Amino acid sequence: MAYYETIYKDQELGHRAKAVYIYLLDHANKEGTCWPGINTIASGVSLSRSTVKRALDDLARAGLVEKSSRWRENGSLTSNIYQVK
Repeated sequence: MAYYETIYKDQELGHRAKAVYIYLLDHANKEGTCWPGINTIASGVSLSRSTVKRALDDLARAGLVEKSSRWRENGSLTSNIYQVK
């Protein structure tokens, strides 16, 4: 639970971004990587898709999350990979 303390004290980050960050932390593996879809995150934190997208952008700007695209074998886009710091 100590890793939450940093996010709680961050006065610059909005409450929506904090909720998404905590969701990602809870779903990350030991290396801090996870790959939930936007709809999955939105459902998990009771926010809209657009709010989740803005929160992820805020987290990336704050340096707390790195986002990378993932592709299926047929070349279509699937959920992003998130590296939580």
